[in-house]
Amino acid sequence: MNIEKLRDFCLSFKGATEDLPFDETTLLFKVMDKMFALVDIDIFDYINLKN
Repeated sequence: MNIEKLRDFCLSFKGATEDLPFDETTLLFKVMDKMFALVDIDIFDYINLKN
């Protein structure tokens, strides 16, 4: 998987948004203001998922 496919997948959830609140390389995905995924867009070697 690449960063574009991950982004498309995360944004496919109803109400999903993306943001860069921490720095310019950590992409955060949220649904209803709750974090569900974090990924470094420069070093795309892992995804941090929340439950």
